Amino acid sequence: MYNPNVIGSTANTESDNRLFVYEVVGLGQSDKADNPNYSIRRSGSTFITVPYNRMNQEMQRIMRMGGQIVSIRPGSVNQTVHTSLEVETQPKVETQPATEKKSKKKAEDDIPVNIYRPKNPYIGKCMSNEELVAEGGVGTVRHLKFDISGGDLRYVEGQSIGIIPPGVDNQGKPHKLRLYSIASTRHGDDVDDKTVSLCVRQLEYKHPESGETVYGVCSTHLCNLEVGADVAITGPVGKEMLLPHDEDATIIMIATGTGIAPFRAFLWRMFKEQHEDYKFKGLAWLFFGIPFTANILYRQELEELQQQFPDNFRLTCAISREEKNPEGGKMYIQDRIKEKADDLWPLLQNTNTHTYICGLKGMEGGIDEGMSAAAGKFGVDWSEYQKQLKKEHRWHVETY
Repeated sequence: MYNPNVIGSTANTESDNRLFVYEVVGLGQSDKADNPNYSIRRSGSTFITVPYNRMNQEMQRIMRMGGQIVSIRPGSVNQTVHTSLEVETQPKVETQPATEKKSKKKAEDDIPVNIYRPKNPYIGKCMSNEELVAEGGVGTVRHLKFDISGGDLRYVEGQSIGIIPPGVDNQGKPHKLRLYSIASTRHGDDVDDKTVSLCVRQLEYKHPESGETVYGVCSTHLCNLEVGADVAITGPVGKEMLLPHDEDATIIMIATGTGIAPFRAFLWRMFKEQHEDYKFKGLAWLFFGIPFTANILYRQELEELQQQFPDNFRLTCAISREEKNPEGGKMYIQDRIKEKADDLWPLLQNTNTHTYICGLKGMEGGIDEGMSAAAGKFGVDWSEYQKQLKKEHRWHVETY
């Protein structure tokens, strides 16, 4: 049975009994370092085991002393709690040697961009067109798979392709392309490097003057596309939403509606493919906002991942028209973020945690609200911390 509050295998222990280990750099090795005039030892990592109820105090003390928390991980109940800074230190290790930087640069240079342009698009074929909204849901959302075996189109997870709808606009000019996030891995749904998939909602709205229902040109074209029909494809484009190369990373994904498209690609890459060049061993946590349970896109796939990888995949849904937040209003993603703050905030401190946001542009304000509440519980100003995440390229946003 589907449970919107299931988030993997996190223990339901009393918060005050939990321990966390801070890895800190830039501190001295004794309580004298609490004196702002004391000479601070800048080399090496200091590991501090902190009970949950002292996390905020310890974080503030570390920041006051000029230290930087580079990671936070759950601690063992058998660990000694270090409330002073007289703890084990390790020699400073270069976290990103020159060879790794070079390989990363080479990988970034290898990201495909604009292989096909609007003046000369790739003409693919529709292989399948399936409805994703179950009975009782609102709107129509289709999963489309295109054959790209006849060209040079290649892509990676997190990128988008352009679709050029046939015909002309009301000025008699060819329609402009529309961008859609790719919903498949680089190897495609058939894992043969010959397909690309999209998750498309048919745009539908009321004309502000006439009141007539207006349907989106490109989305309607795609949602009604028949198997075997041609489709004009451009791209790929985009480097903002790419997955990190670190197989032990923590990946937090926040989506509304069809914003789940790139995250389906991420999850397939992490768990379903088990491809030889990428063996994900970290944690993936998806926050998914939808109006009804019937609108949970790729629901069967997500539930299977929960069952198969309980230690590595968490799913937290916010079903706005079926659930209530603590104030009695509709349950939105920001409410779930507030609710899960105690588990989410320590993850955000880790230097290998990346957060991705995809969906309607209006969701950004709500997410900031939820994150502000989460950060506020630990005495941190969210707006300043978000700037740091962006600077470190760990905060990725694609909204429309």
